[in-house]
Amino acid sequence: MSAQAADGLDLALIGNGQIAALVDRTGCIVWACLPRPDGDPVFCALLKREGAGADAGLCAVDLRSMVAARSQYLANTAILETVLTDADGNAVRITDFCPRFRRRGRVFRPMSIVRLIEPIAGRPVITIRLRPLANYGAETPRHVTGSHHVRFNAPPVAYRVTTNGSLASLLDATPFVLDGPVAMLLTPDESLEHAPLSLARDWLEETREYWHEWVRGLAIPFDWQDAVIRAAVTLKLCTYEDTGAVLAAITTSIPEVEASGRNWDYRFCWLRDSFFVIHALNRLGATNTMEGYLRYLDRVVVRSPEGALQPLYGIGGEVRIEERVLGSLDGYLGMGPVRVGNLAYEQIQHDVYGAVVLAARQLFFDRRLTRLGDAALFSRLEVLGERAVACFAQPDAGPWEFRGEAAVHTFSAVMCWAACDRLSRIAAQLALEERASFWRHRAEAMRAEILRRAWSEARGSFVGRFEGRDLDATVLLLPDLGFIEAMDPRFLSTLAAVEHDLVRGDLVFRYRHADDFGVPANTFTMCSFWYVNALAGAGRADEARALFERLLSRRNGAGLFSEDIDPTTGRQWGNFPQTYSMVGVILSALRLSRSWEEML
Repeated sequence: MSAQAADGLDLALIGNGQIAALVDRTGCIVWACLPRPDGDPVFCALLKREGAGADAGLCAVDLRSMVAARSQYLANTAILETVLTDADGNAVRITDFCPRFRRRGRVFRPMSIVRLIEPIAGRPVITIRLRPLANYGAETPRHVTGSHHVRFNAPPVAYRVTTNGSLASLLDATPFVLDGPVAMLLTPDESLEHAPLSLARDWLEETREYWHEWVRGLAIPFDWQDAVIRAAVTLKLCTYEDTGAVLAAITTSIPEVEASGRNWDYRFCWLRDSFFVIHALNRLGATNTMEGYLRYLDRVVVRSPEGALQPLYGIGGEVRIEERVLGSLDGYLGMGPVRVGNLAYEQIQHDVYGAVVLAARQLFFDRRLTRLGDAALFSRLEVLGERAVACFAQPDAGPWEFRGEAAVHTFSAVMCWAACDRLSRIAAQLALEERASFWRHRAEAMRAEILRRAWSEARGSFVGRFEGRDLDATVLLLPDLGFIEAMDPRFLSTLAAVEHDLVRGDLVFRYRHADDFGVPANTFTMCSFWYVNALAGAGRADEARALFERLLSRRNGAGLFSEDIDPTTGRQWGNFPQTYSMVGVILSALRLSRSWEEML
């Protein structure tokens, strides 16, 4: 049984803002898309069933008679180190990373993966399996061998793997004694200027220095520093820096629930999720990522002059993201379907207007930024505010993207209110008193209607839909969005109702009513962090801290979360790593940590 089958999503993420890859705990690269994170997965073993051509779609280093494997990130970096040991004590170390460092005043982040394989004890015997695929696993790419490289042609991308090791051993997967370091560099199809081993070591050191410098610039909390740093680095790796887009996850089609058909492609930019990601990174002082995302939003908004927004866009700003089912890949652990694209781009989700305004408001208040908001930008945002007013209290698919029904969702209405509320504050900051009054009056009217229609006297709680009865975990966000005070009796009563209906031990369901696929069986990881913050706001800080500690213990071996957790087995499910979940680590730690002044 593979590590993937035995331990679930025990994977580590490497990347550089241009590409990303997932590595299992034995040092096998099982997922990597080229030339960008939403591209063709040249390594796609993650979505191949064992025994079904399992030798393809991966890059593996097999140690003969291996008895132990351990992996860890080098401290405060995105560099992964895996150590394999055999029955006789021979050992090999695999160092994996994607180069990222400053060069000539810019960040160098090529479409490259570097593997450095070194003997660290005895004379290990290894086999290297380099088995890329193309066209979502349907084809084997053509290759041509050079003097020290193998060139792969898989239109629309061509790449090469250059090495100082034996090409024959690489291509034929024959075992050999590793008596010295071997470097493998997957790069664009261009000749390298330097010897591969020397270049790999130089890039390793420069990449290590880059990440150390980046982490030093984070305003981390006193408590849970390692967890916050890993979450922050992970969020950084889930951005596509060329446009500033934030991906919801690196993968497609990992089921939310075992054999459920809830398999979706998350390699796109959801405006709602991205707001929370940028909010978390901004709280840590990572303003460059925020500025990049705001540039991405500019492109999106400019393409929608009338203000109508989709819930998600392609990472290059693409509008159409057609969804199709593939027959060329089996699915995670054989659990299809495998989907590419996401029809949610066609859905109506009214919360997007609040998500954009909430993200953009930073430009008007944060003096650290190089480009501040002005009256012209405010005017463009007002167009989104008008859409929020028009859409308020209208049916939509809601934040959970129901495909078979529409309703007036409380979260969507509150986010429309938030758009108007923040526009009022921005106008006041710009000394536009008439516009501040205009948006304030609209926000006040919206708030009054939400309080009337989203509150259920029968449940003693805010509910997920106007005039409804079902609870929805998004009501836990009402204080964080500034809609109601955390100590308001109505919110305390809502918190009690959520605990009764949605909380199972340490974990929280999004909702418990049936949707397009039946009643949800797995909990949504981010909702558990919303619960942590709600407990803290309600004056139950000790409970919140204890719960947060238990949630952190549920991370995988690399310190990462996917989207969902089975409340019975504790196994992670859903696309990976889920940026939404990693945001929860950061925001809860910031909320609960003791202050530096208190501890030093």
